[in-house]
Amino acid sequence: MESELRSIGELARASGLTVSALRFYDRSGVLVPALVDPATGYRWYTDDQVAPARLVAGLRRVGMPLAGIAEALAHRHEPAVVHRLLDAHQRRLEDGLADARRELSRIRALLDPEEIPMTTRLVLDRADLAAAVDAVRFAVGADPELPALSAVLLEVESDGVRLVATDRHRLAVARAVGRVDGPAVHALLPADAVDELRALLDTGAGITPEAHLTVAPDRVEVSVAGRATAAEALRYDYPDYRRLLHGQVGGLPTYRIPVDVAALRAALTADDAPVLFREYAGVSAEVTVLGLDDRGGLRVVAPDEATADTTDGMRVGVNREYLLDALDAGDRGQLVLELDGPITPLAVRRPDDEDAFSILMPVRL
Repeated sequence: MESELRSIGELARASGLTVSALRFYDRSGVLVPALVDPATGYRWYTDDQVAPARLVAGLRRVGMPLAGIAEALAHRHEPAVVHRLLDAHQRRLEDGLADARRELSRIRALLDPEEIPMTTRLVLDRADLAAAVDAVRFAVGADPELPALSAVLLEVESDGVRLVATDRHRLAVARAVGRVDGPAVHALLPADAVDELRALLDTGAGITPEAHLTVAPDRVEVSVAGRATAAEALRYDYPDYRRLLHGQVGGLPTYRIPVDVAALRAALTADDAPVLFREYAGVSAEVTVLGLDDRGGLRVVAPDEATADTTDGMRVGVNREYLLDALDAGDRGQLVLELDGPITPLAVRRPDDEDAFSILMPVRL
């Protein structure tokens, strides 16, 4: 019997996994031996398990999470499925590297405070910048205990600027593309300065389509049609909002539903609109429960049905006011809502602009 099987040490040498790793993947149910000696507990494997073990070894070397390894192994005869898993993991690695570079730059700036601060100049389309501000302004926080959130984060990249706002319960992201002269830099613009910027973008219509920005970590200056405004940036560390975004881009949502904004808004604001009342963010709030109709479309769920046991299980509660704000900020006749279960954030996206979206935290039903 033993001559037809490989010992755990032989499989370790053939696959590139260590003996301890093989034991771990056995305990995890990922790579279970063909036979375990009942007297000694020694593990034996078949030749057919060499290829799966090598796949596990490769995925382990690139840092694939255990759940991803198990899924890849379960679908190893479906290349398209495994390729999607690999693509998603590669995006996570690339995003993590970009995050690390930004954090290292911030650390270097802390170590060398006497150096001349980075300053970057941008030329952006005024309408695009205004749309980006409108897409995130509603999510700016107002809690005096969290001053870093009472601002919009400007992240200058090689081809434009990313705007981010969050109050911990919702998050909004948008981009404006343009000409950039200088290094990547970020600044935290206070809410009142954001409002001044937005008002400036509406002035001088027809004179020039461009907005000129000068961004440094401690100051932001904006000029439009000969008028200018400037503001001191807040010197706080902004929370790592990308951790939430990684959860959004790490895999496809269960449901991606196009919605007519006017129709959904009417359903949410009707006198008889179904709502639940829940304690949310320290106050009582109206909660809208979203579900699916029999054609896979979006529907607003009645309160008595919202908390009942269901077969489809798709019930997502969200602060009604926050959802209405996100619909207004989307500024489109059509938006896409992404749902992935009752404890997963709900995403509101523009179908023609993947760089502009809102994420709303779910409310426990």
